[in-house]
Order: sequence, then C-alpha cells, then structure tokens
Amino acid sequence: MPYVVTENCIKCKYMDCVEVCPVDCFYEGENMLVIHPDECIDCGVCEPECPAEAIKPDTQPGLESWLELNAQYSKTWPNISEKGEAPADGKEWDGKPGKLELFSAEPGEGS
Repeated sequence: MPYVVTENCIKCKYMDCVEVCPVDCFYEGENMLVIHPDECIDCGVCEPECPAEAIKPDTQPGLESWLELNAQYSKTWPNISEKGEAPADGKEWDGKPGKLELFSAEPGEGS
C-alpha cells in the first residue's frame, strides 16, 4: 500500500519529501511530484515532511484517481532523489482548490 501525492502538490512542489525517502521513489514533473506505487515501501516518512500536506496513504477513500496519476507519470518522469528549489510562488498556491486544471504532464528535471 503506497503513499500518493495529491492535488495540493501542484504548483507547490516543495520537495522536502524527496530528502527523507529511503528508496528514492519520487518522480518529478514540471509542477508536481509523484510516487511510484511499486517502489514505495509504505514507510510513511514522507507524509509528515510535506508542508502542503499533499502526501496521503492510498488507503484513504477517494484517492483512486491520484493513485492512477502517480502510477502513470512515475513511469515517464525522471527520478528525483535530492531536494531542489521549490517554486517562488509555491506558498501562494498552497491550499488553493481546483489545482488539477493546472496540472502539467511535462517532465521535470530530476536529479
């Protein structure tokens, strides 16, 4: 049972979670991160590190579409194992509803 990156990561992309992941299962998109569900060991250390509270256990109801999005993009986006620079306006986007329409399928830079 993996953890899932959800909507609030979009345009925030803080990356604090990347530093603590023992298995490097994060992948970077242009404006959010995702977790590879087959690589996540369900340790949970990433969840409390996310300032945007965008990481949830996949056992929470209603996350099926986010699990699918994480699985899909973790196959094509580059792996990220080092914390990068968060977007300058990330704090302004934290907690705003309706961010899914701002999602970019473009890959990030990775590390």
